[in-house]
Amino acid sequence: MPVKNRGSVVFATAQKLSKEALQCFFNPEKTWLVGLFLCSVEVILNLCVINTVKFTEIDWIAYMQEVEGFINGTYDYMKLQGDTGPLVYPAGFVYVYTALYYVTNHGANVRMGQYIFFLIYLVNLYFVLRIYNKTKKCPPYVMIFMCCTSYRIHSIFVLRLFNDPIAMLILFISVNLFMENYWVFGSFFFSFAVSVKMNILLFAPGLLLLMIEHGIKATAINLIICAGLQVVLGMPFLLNNPIGYIVRSFDLSRQFMFKWTVNWRFISEELFLDRKFHLILMLFHFLLLCAFLGWKWQRLLLFGLIEMCWNTYPSTTISSLCLNICHVTILIGLLYEQSNYEKNSKKISKLN
Repeated sequence: MPVKNRGSVVFATAQKLSKEALQCFFNPEKTWLVGLFLCSVEVILNLCVINTVKFTEIDWIAYMQEVEGFINGTYDYMKLQGDTGPLVYPAGFVYVYTALYYVTNHGANVRMGQYIFFLIYLVNLYFVLRIYNKTKKCPPYVMIFMCCTSYRIHSIFVLRLFNDPIAMLILFISVNLFMENYWVFGSFFFSFAVSVKMNILLFAPGLLLLMIEHGIKATAINLIICAGLQVVLGMPFLLNNPIGYIVRSFDLSRQFMFKWTVNWRFISEELFLDRKFHLILMLFHFLLLCAFLGWKWQRLLLFGLIEMCWNTYPSTTISSLCLNICHVTILIGLLYEQSNYEKNSKKISKLN
């Protein structure tokens, strides 16, 4: 083969391969392939971060001090504390960090803790990528910004050893289980995630709506699992000082410090700490949920009301009135759908 032709073939092959490689980053069907590449990059990146960037001590020592009290036999949550203040996380946190306490030589071997969180990061990334691969709704290149280029993510995982990564890992496990219709196991892991850090409850409204879609009975079973696990995990502390445990581990009155905020940095600290501002945000969140219900779940809400009215015994004026309103709403909906169907049928007939 002439040199010129050989060069053309090589160039064409290289062009084809580069085009296919580029397509991988835009084709959701190739998510698993890009994910495998990103996981390989993350191994190198995390090892470099651990071995070259200084560990940031914020809460690690305090975590170890808090669980040390538990290990020494203190089951009263009001007496468990560290240098940064009292223990404010549920029982799952205590058990997880008790294990880390022993593995890291009472918290002294921070480097071991970093490598453990490095593994947690990779497992977490796997479950997140699995969600992307399962849904196939997002181009793979987005994952580059999600992990490799995120300084904050690497910092939270391997430089600070916060409990957020552990809670989120367990949450993503539960999401994967929900996607596979393993609702009982998913509920178990969701509740376990809540027991590590309470902010996982922010996912609860959306999850509850999805549960209701599978029926009232299934929802009740899943909620019992969630609540039951919290009781089981908190039992040693509930038996000792139940009020103290509930107040400390699920304290809704705690206030986030302005210096740590990311989303609200553009407002003043005074406004950020104002309770009225908090109530406005909560109200806005509630209204958005209601709007979502009206748009996405109106039929589900309607059938839920009918079910509730039917099960009201003895029946009341309100339950009877509500039941009739629901029936009239369904009738109007059917007539409206029939009208739309007839109009569309006429349009199709004219086109034909």
